[in-house]
Amino acid sequence: MAEVRPFRAWRPAQGMEGRIAALPYDVVSGKEAREETAREPYSFLAVDRPETQLEEGTDAAPEQLYERAGALLRRWMKEGSLQKEAEPCYYIYELERLGHVQTGIAACVSADDYLNGVIRRHENTRTEKEEDRTRHVRACGAQTGPVFLAYRAARKIREITERCRKEPCLYDFVSPDGIAHRVWRISGKEDCLAVHEAFGRVKRLYIADGHHRCASAARVAQECRRECPDYTGEEPFNFILSVLFPDDQLTILEYNRVIRDLNGLTPEEFLDRIRDSFAVCPEEGPYRPERKGLFGLYLGKRWYRLTRKPEAENGEAKAPDPVRRLDVSVLQRLILEPVLGITDPRTDERIDFVGGIRGLKELERRCEEDCAAAFSLYPTSIGELFRVADAGLLMPPKSTWFEPKLRSGLFIHELNENE
Repeated sequence: MAEVRPFRAWRPAQGMEGRIAALPYDVVSGKEAREETAREPYSFLAVDRPETQLEEGTDAAPEQLYERAGALLRRWMKEGSLQKEAEPCYYIYELERLGHVQTGIAACVSADDYLNGVIRRHENTRTEKEEDRTRHVRACGAQTGPVFLAYRAARKIREITERCRKEPCLYDFVSPDGIAHRVWRISGKEDCLAVHEAFGRVKRLYIADGHHRCASAARVAQECRRECPDYTGEEPFNFILSVLFPDDQLTILEYNRVIRDLNGLTPEEFLDRIRDSFAVCPEEGPYRPERKGLFGLYLGKRWYRLTRKPEAENGEAKAPDPVRRLDVSVLQRLILEPVLGITDPRTDERIDFVGGIRGLKELERRCEEDCAAAFSLYPTSIGELFRVADAGLLMPPKSTWFEPKLRSGLFIHELNENE
């Protein structure tokens, strides 16, 4: 069962929340991060992406960057831009995008639950990215960005959340991208106990977004335990900053693919090759698949609808392996590898990935700029994610794009409390 605890967050002083809250470090480019920190010096990207505080092109050692991040975080704490909660509590964190509302609980989950599989993953992590966040956490002495977790909706948690949302907001602001953010504190002893007990009946948690943040937090916990062999398990470093959402409120957008070349084929030859597995139908304009099993193709300034032929895989679509049934896997198995020669999408520089939030026009733009073709996909469902994770399997890279994104800087989990 899941161990989900209240914590003493460092969080923005009243009135600073809209200035400090920032998109996760790994969904913005270096250029976008620099533009944002120039616009708003208190953007938390200044901490999460410390290179933004140096002149562009400055050659700084990684350790210097991590030290700069930690120093800036501690400065904001000292000056009062960030303030520490007096007592451990939970927070309700609600996001609204285009009329859709999702409401989660900000809390700390057990690193042991990640290590023993109560918290389940669906993606591999890359060593260099995990190492980067581990060193960032150690230099800051804190986890600065929450892991986005999902759980199967539970009536009791929903009831507590709905009741506590009737209290006045702690924060209520709209970020520059139009997302509304609202936060309430759950601090009453009875309510905190009720939340803890309710999550104690949840069998599994699932990483929706933030695999590298979760892996690095667990790694830091293990490092701290080795450094403190008499640890009790109650120290803050044993827990991972998270926001937990019920599955029935989540929105997953498609994660599209762009391809830099056609593997030596002409556009006509490429279309002939994929007709072995797909019916190819021209479309009048941009095509976004309306159901699983359909794909869009942008090629030669034209859009096509691709419909998989039933005989293409001789019944493999009904195989018990939930990964093989994913549309991203079908695309890889029937087109990307056999036709385009992309055997490992994790490392092949000929493929790139475009989150659905950027729209189909971005696929067209990429094909005008540096790519030869683009594929639009139907979104992976939360049910598919759960089935893959429960089977102990991993999805292909870039299978899900959750929207809206959690903001970093609203809740910070300090690893060693000195007060």
